[in-house]
Amino acid sequence: MDRTRGAIVVGASSGIGAALARELAADGYEVGLAARRTDRLREVGEELPTRSYVATMDVTDAEDARERFDALADAMPTVELVIVSAGTAALNRELEWDRERKTIDVNVRGFAAIATAAVTRFEDRNVDGHLVGISSVAAHFANGGVPAYNASKAFVTTYLEGLRTRARGRDLDVTVTTVEPGFVDTELAYGSFWKCSPETAAEQIARAIHRERTHVYVTRRWRLVAWIFDLVPNAILRRVLS
Repeated sequence: MDRTRGAIVVGASSGIGAALARELAADGYEVGLAARRTDRLREVGEELPTRSYVATMDVTDAEDARERFDALADAMPTVELVIVSAGTAALNRELEWDRERKTIDVNVRGFAAIATAAVTRFEDRNVDGHLVGISSVAAHFANGGVPAYNASKAFVTTYLEGLRTRARGRDLDVTVTTVEPGFVDTELAYGSFWKCSPETAAEQIARAIHRERTHVYVTRRWRLVAWIFDLVPNAILRRVLS
């Protein structure tokens, strides 16, 4: 009999998260679905060919989100894969504080709250766990229109590298995968250049999970864009992206 595999997707109500839930269920995972929109989670869960579990979660309330994450994981037979896909973006040229604060609360505080809850759970239960964080190619440059978003994704990428280094230093069986998408056809997309569907993104991310990759661009051609942004002097980028 095949062993039951379990995954939790935080941010599973739409976009990449929902597509990943479908992709993982098709591969045999039982899936825990977490997000703010409970009704949408239930709709996603009803589509899955495997058993699903639903937890209402608002990552802006970090402590409550961690408790709900643990309760969701406890309700499942096993959890060996956690994907943190919850995120937000807002065009904010006027630097309205509410928009900046929400981006930071979701993409920084909320992300770190769930990422640390997942890793410590793997460690405490001696599970060969896998944490996947959805960052962005935007992590490689600053943007005057969405300063908090790009900075928050740089945080996600660097934080995941820190967790990866920590796992290696402690000889832990925890894999950490950083996903940096370019434009994906979701409500958060601010461009159409090389845009792919959430389903294409999910397929490539699932392949990276299976191969236990540490870093993946979605789609792969965005690796070139990230490389260019890393090489171009900031003075030039400021002129282009101001």
